[in-house]
Amino acid sequence: MRITRVLGAALLALGLAAGPAAADSSPSPSGTGDGSGDGKAPTQAGTSFRTATEIEQGQQATASGSTGDYLYWSFPADTGQRPTVKATVKLPDTHGSQTWQLDVYDGLRRRQACQYGAQTRTAGQGTSSVELACVMRTVRGWSEPWADDPLPGTYYVRLTVVALGDADLGLPVGTEVRVDSKDIGGAAAVDGSLGKPLVPGIAVDSGEEKGGSRAAVLSSFGSDDGWSSGWWSDRWVWTAIGGILAALAGIGGYALTRGPGRPSRVPPAA
Repeated sequence: MRITRVLGAALLALGLAAGPAAADSSPSPSGTGDGSGDGKAPTQAGTSFRTATEIEQGQQATASGSTGDYLYWSFPADTGQRPTVKATVKLPDTHGSQTWQLDVYDGLRRRQACQYGAQTRTAGQGTSSVELACVMRTVRGWSEPWADDPLPGTYYVRLTVVALGDADLGLPVGTEVRVDSKDIGGAAAVDGSLGKPLVPGIAVDSGEEKGGSRAAVLSSFGSDDGWSSGWWSDRWVWTAIGGILAALAGIGGYALTRGPGRPSRVPPAA
């Protein structure tokens, strides 16, 4: 009976521990969406970091351009997410061999490494399209100043051709770009957090004017709230579960090694 009570208390504790994890699973401002929200998917791309077109995760952005152009988009990514950037370039019917490349930069314009994915591909003659992909490393809540680990904030996508013949320069192309994320959670949690996400400014504020004109800055992803960087992660839940299981194992081992209870002493007959 005593062991049954202990098991019941342990199950109750597990339920209490899992409660905050469920409450913490609310979507972040950079959560993956289906692209069918209020915002329409962009149909153009920027030509530099400053003019990068903002897209949300889950949106499929499209743009028309020419071979030789640099096309830029930006998207937000939060702690615990592993973004996957995919791009498709639709080529004209007649063209020579072309090599396209997809690069991802963080809010400090540091080029981010891809875990895997075809970041550079060559389209031979007659190829109608070329597909590129970059699976980034998991976004961390904190990092050393000298490291280039991905941190929460704005990320930039740059798509361009890096090798082609002179005759193909300036040919019209169509592009599609989409960003999705996998939530890694506490498996990638670290002991630390940024004071603010790496977002290079806020968008033009229609309600705030300086000297009669609005100040144009780089990105509108930098809201003060909604970013999940902080001390809490579901790693605390698994730590609590591990402690409870260890306690149960100790109680069970004690019950097995203790043996049967001692018989009560009967006083000798007078």
